[in-house]
Amino acid sequence: MDEKEMLHGYLRAQRDSLLSKLDGLGEYDVRRPMTSTGTNLLGLVKHVASVEMGYLGEVFGRPADRELPWFADDAEVNADMWAPADQTREEIVELHRYSAALSDATIAALPLDAPGEVPWWGEAKRHVTLRQIMVHMCVETARHAGHADIVRELIDGAVGSRPDDPNIPEVDWPAYRERLETAAREAGAAS
Repeated sequence: MDEKEMLHGYLRAQRDSLLSKLDGLGEYDVRRPMTSTGTNLLGLVKHVASVEMGYLGEVFGRPADRELPWFADDAEVNADMWAPADQTREEIVELHRYSAALSDATIAALPLDAPGEVPWWGEAKRHVTLRQIMVHMCVETARHAGHADIVRELIDGAVGSRPDDPNIPEVDWPAYRERLETAAREAGAAS
């Protein structure tokens, strides 16, 4: 496997992991703000799909054939991080798939050293290569997939990147959590 295939494989795996966090949940739960800053599953998918279109489309002169109103100059702050009631899950999942297909076409068409330009990074950092942007999108997607892992666990206790994830041990989670809570309290009292 060459470097481009490896990076592309990691990006695809992270995309799939993020999107899978919506599986089995109703409309309320996929939109539900689970942190003090409003982090929610559907918003994470919308955000990642939106930024990937820019990084693996626009940056390499391959812009999407659709506009994202949540990125307009007059859009509400953080409009890419949540879905209003009239924006359906299906629309956002379709955007995710569209964005992935656009990105995959860019990746297939260009060598890793293909030049690109990220105007929103400022003059000193704006000149990039496909390799840099693929690494950036792997990191960006993995970061938000991690957020989605925690949000999903808070919603219904589901853990791991998929239901049969071999990296999740069989543990008495309430007892394990209590053990950690006890250790944290003891360390806090000792400081």
